[in-house]
Amino acid sequence: MNKLKRQEIFTRFRDANPHPTTELEYENTFQLLIAVILSAQATDRSVNIATRPVFATCKTPQAILDMGLEAFTEAIQSIGLYKTKAKNVLKTCEMLVSLHQGQVPADREALEALPGVGRKTANVVLNTAFGQPTMAVDTHIFRVSNRTGIAPGKNVIEVEKNLLKFVPKEFLIDAHHWLILHGRYICLARKPKCPSCGIADLCDYKPKTT
Repeated sequence: MNKLKRQEIFTRFRDANPHPTTELEYENTFQLLIAVILSAQATDRSVNIATRPVFATCKTPQAILDMGLEAFTEAIQSIGLYKTKAKNVLKTCEMLVSLHQGQVPADREALEALPGVGRKTANVVLNTAFGQPTMAVDTHIFRVSNRTGIAPGKNVIEVEKNLLKFVPKEFLIDAHHWLILHGRYICLARKPKCPSCGIADLCDYKPKTT
């Protein structure tokens, strides 16, 4: 993989999808944060189904606090690890109200101090809500980065650093979304859809499927 190939790969991603974004449904930055917390080890679809009725009335941290732990836990019980996630969400809401005037901070350290928020979640919020050039490396991005050769690494931190280093600057804001979608729908874990891949001729993966 070289600079010219990476430039062409992301040019094709942009041509195919000029304005990529998360598949999580939300109306404001607070709802995005909660949806991302809930999406850990769960599909975006399952999170959307659970959060639609909640987000219809709960648009602030105080609204979820008023809803209460028991009701919120029941509302998200279709999501994996829902009991732990519910407790984290309520604690996060408490901290947002007491420390940040009910607003989601645009700061990595402050975000990662919230219960249930790790580096990946913080990166998603910083990128999607605040337009910062971060890379939230999940299993899809880790796989695509290594398999294609765009930014190989032994662990998620290494891949994150290499993506920030190798992805051309003009594509940094949207790269994380393109890579997730590519891994979710084309570059599948068990059998990638190489014949349907728009970057197959640029990819370093040798045992391509037919």
